[in-house]
Amino acid sequence: MASPGALEPAAGSVPGTKVELTVSCRNLLDMDTFSKSDPVVVLFVQGAGSSEWKEFGRTEVIDNTLNPDFVRKFVLDYYFEEKQNLRFDVYNVDSKSCSIYKQDFLGQAFVALGEVIGSQRGRLERALTGVPGKRCGTILLLAEELSNCRDIVTMQLCANKLDKKDFFGKSDPFLVFYRSNEDGTFTICHKTEVVKNTLNPVWQPFTIPVRALCNGDYDRTVKIDVYDWDRDGSHDFIGEFATSYRELSRAQSQFTVYEVWGARPGGRFQGCWEPHSGTCPCPQVLNPRKKCKKKKYVNSGTVTLLSFSVESEFTFVDYIRGGTQLNFTVAIDFTASNGMPSQPTSLHYASPYQLSAYALALKAVGEIIQDYDSDKLFPAYGFGAKLPPDGKISHQFPLNNNEANPSCNGIEGVLESYLQSLRTVQLYGPTNFAPVINQVAGTAAQVTDGSQYHVLLIITDGVISDMLQTKEAIVTASALPMSIIIVGVGPAEFDAMEELDGDEVRVSSRGRYAERDIVQFVPFRDYVDDSGNQVLSMARLAKDVLAEIPEQLLSYMKTRDIKPRRADPQ
Repeated sequence: MASPGALEPAAGSVPGTKVELTVSCRNLLDMDTFSKSDPVVVLFVQGAGSSEWKEFGRTEVIDNTLNPDFVRKFVLDYYFEEKQNLRFDVYNVDSKSCSIYKQDFLGQAFVALGEVIGSQRGRLERALTGVPGKRCGTILLLAEELSNCRDIVTMQLCANKLDKKDFFGKSDPFLVFYRSNEDGTFTICHKTEVVKNTLNPVWQPFTIPVRALCNGDYDRTVKIDVYDWDRDGSHDFIGEFATSYRELSRAQSQFTVYEVWGARPGGRFQGCWEPHSGTCPCPQVLNPRKKCKKKKYVNSGTVTLLSFSVESEFTFVDYIRGGTQLNFTVAIDFTASNGMPSQPTSLHYASPYQLSAYALALKAVGEIIQDYDSDKLFPAYGFGAKLPPDGKISHQFPLNNNEANPSCNGIEGVLESYLQSLRTVQLYGPTNFAPVINQVAGTAAQVTDGSQYHVLLIITDGVISDMLQTKEAIVTASALPMSIIIVGVGPAEFDAMEELDGDEVRVSSRGRYAERDIVQFVPFRDYVDDSGNQVLSMARLAKDVLAEIPEQLLSYMKTRDIKPRRADPQ
């Protein structure tokens, strides 16, 4: 369960994801008399919950062109759960002034970073506006995730005839891996477990990202130290050897044996890139005590690489760029406990100056999700109301009153249908979630190849009435490409909702456990800004309730061994 906090990236976000934006323009205004414009693009960003625009960076100036392709890129941190608003201003640099505002304005465009990433092949073209009576041309944006290497390596090693270091027993060996840095130093990147009382240990297989092992440089030195574990922490150095990712990868077809050298020239391994042999020319300086005791010293044992495999680590962006669509469905609580919508005490009450808690939650989540849905059509349901004309209770009625097509056009369309339903239905009860969860699960079950992923937002005010049925529905849905977000509004206690948010204990029903944690619950009151700033409240809420969606999507894809589709070539 998320908790409110400052607007830093949340733990459930996509950590370390950087997106590079490449900018081009077409058919810009020509502001120069004797030549074409000399354009530059200035990027402004808007912080979450803030209306203030801050300059982020500028492209280079390209002389004499109306169709520039800029070389200088914009690199931004990308967070799925935040609405990252961008503004691109285009100017013609016509003077030596450092102030951009003294240059000729050629137009501007407003986009969300999610719109660019969610566009086909990560490419978005947007019309430039802002010069009255003029066609300002267009700006073209290309988003690419920055990551030199996202491969994951799984390897297993063993050793043979290591030096004996313990007086009363054999050694307790373990391995320490270091990647080399450009300045010649080494950074620790992995430790194996300790295998007790043996000179011939077999370590468990382990997994490590290639970028952690060698920064994506396949020929960079990887140093491996062999130690004998001591309880007091003064582990005895047995020896070391050096290799590289490229050398390690050969173990995919054959065992690779490395000699362990009881040497430490200058405190680190020097020179040799290949496994040592008896005639290795690498100038090793042996431990003097070792040299005295063993005049015919060969090595301090051997380490064998038993297995080595590589697989790609896919990210949320990989699937979105590969064409995975997020399908957003809304379900709103119309039970009587919300209060009469016409009364200011009602949770559904919207004054001329302020949205209701329901509308705020809907806009906060929906405005981000919609960037990843190409058709912007969102099924929207209500539950817990009596419907005209016969007063039948429904827990799954379309807000637009269209049973055949419950989809609304964009978030504004959902809000419009929601407000219309408040005027036509009678709030009643009870609070049942299972019908709408099963409805979305039925849709999700129709396409399970990874091209579609469903997000159901349930906004409610009270204690759930059909807990057993809802648990059963969640367990079933956990095997499908979908996630559920529950936002609790009002002052009620939501203890039962915590049980559905399976962060601590996986949801179960009749002996079956949910395959994945797919539910995220938050109480809206924890995100209300004390100053009454609705924009800040919405940003905080969206940030936390959406933070788990990327990992939930990835968990589904991984359990089904679904790989991202390749983006279609142009």
